[in-house]
Amino acid sequence: MPGMTSDSAASVRTHFLELKDRICSAFEGEESAARFRSDVWDRGDGGGGTTRVLLDGQVFEQVGVGFSHVSGPALPASSTVRRPELAGRGYEAMGVSVVVHPRNPHVPTSHMNVRFIVAKDPTGRLPVWWFGGGFDLTPYYGYREDCVDWHRTAREACAPFGDEVYARLKADCDDYFFLKHRNEPRGIGGVFFDDLDRWGFDRSFDFVRRVGAAYLDAYLPIVRRRRETPYGEREREFQLYRRGRYVEFNLVYDRGTLFGLQSGGRTESILMSLPPRVSWRYDWKPEPGTREAELYEEFLRPKEWV
Repeated sequence: MPGMTSDSAASVRTHFLELKDRICSAFEGEESAARFRSDVWDRGDGGGGTTRVLLDGQVFEQVGVGFSHVSGPALPASSTVRRPELAGRGYEAMGVSVVVHPRNPHVPTSHMNVRFIVAKDPTGRLPVWWFGGGFDLTPYYGYREDCVDWHRTAREACAPFGDEVYARLKADCDDYFFLKHRNEPRGIGGVFFDDLDRWGFDRSFDFVRRVGAAYLDAYLPIVRRRRETPYGEREREFQLYRRGRYVEFNLVYDRGTLFGLQSGGRTESILMSLPPRVSWRYDWKPEPGTREAELYEEFLRPKEWV
């Protein structure tokens, strides 16, 4: 099985930078005036990155797109929980992360991440490498058409790699984006993968490229379909309440957040995934028969959408 070469990491970096630029251009294309602010940051003990944030657009209240490429003398604890044999190894990690918080409550929040990690071998043997990533959707008001289209695009991206791949990665996504303390999913899922190396470098990298491309194909049609849907204060308040679940997951469970904080990354860039406005209500429950109750009863339940 073909493995990583001396040029592999450079190829991944080049692709991730191009993906970051393509995604930023696509989201700016949906706005009439709002544009990304770009911050280049340096991590003193190894690497750095670029954080781009679009704020207060007509369509998007906030979009964060980050690229990072960092290295260090020892993998953070979040990376060795499932690979304890790699504890203490030096590492190189790079990735692109995207989180979109739309203005209209009828447009779902979305997230996409792709990453590449190399654990160096102190004895000089070949390093251990793997890819991770995926994308998932977090609606506030459920539309079956949107959920079906989202998952159909995810399935099509996985199809060239085997009939079973989408089903497995969908199940992994449902398992990962689950708030255990709430006993509820964060959204309607998508695909999620980690520790991807079993196909060899070239095929694994091809899969990562397809996932990155599929994200925009899956999300932008939903944005265009829902962004003009009328809404009022009730829908806005529910959106802010449900955003609280997003915050809870990212601060308690998200491996990327934990990796960034444990590796000494730039805090502002790590926490760009958090929404600009959010609220919590003590022991709140939706009224039966409402659109808000429908989200819990029909959409926040793992199911086969396609």
